[in-house]
Amino acid sequence: MRIEPFLDKFPLIAIFRGITPEEVVGIAEEVVSAGFQILEVPLNSPRPLESIELLARKFPDLLIGAGTVMSGGDVRAVAQAGGKLILMPHSDPAVLRQAKESGMLCVPGVATPTEAFAALGNGADALKLYPAEQITPAVVKAWRAIMSPAVRLLPVGGIVPESMQPYLQAGANGFGLGSALYKSGFTAEQTGSNARRFRDVLENLVTQGQRQSPGPI
Repeated sequence: MRIEPFLDKFPLIAIFRGITPEEVVGIAEEVVSAGFQILEVPLNSPRPLESIELLARKFPDLLIGAGTVMSGGDVRAVAQAGGKLILMPHSDPAVLRQAKESGMLCVPGVATPTEAFAALGNGADALKLYPAEQITPAVVKAWRAIMSPAVRLLPVGGIVPESMQPYLQAGANGFGLGSALYKSGFTAEQTGSNARRFRDVLENLVTQGQRQSPGPI
């Protein structure tokens, strides 16, 4: 399995921090209808493994995974729940190795070129640039100049529709979307509206050619 086909279809990752199993399918249906291919349930959400299992059963053709993964034990639990993707706020080689041994995709969080190249050396499938508030478009442009075009750079943290353009121009390949898409208490309708707003802005930017890095969106 590779992450590129999912990102090529739709390069936005839905992060459902704080979601509950009771609401996860209804909210996910709204997001998926807007085109999302990758759904993340952070492990500091209520009963996250139940939510991951529900999503994996409901959407077998999508990439379902966990965020805020902190240990190898977390990786194994996510795999047992049917998750296929591990995302983390840091770049722990032990977590990365466990994900690879479990046959899962892994996107570690990095904030410096040193962390980025170390993560790639340990088998990272893409890089989560976190927090994006700290990693500006100018930083992304500098990173892109020294990294292979094949490396997927995904800013995460504080991303809103209006902030995507400068990152895409700098060479970002996609984004992880948190509270501007969903936060605890949002209804399915609210989340769906947010998802469509992100989609529409993204499609408009792609039509205008506001993007440097290779590969389709």
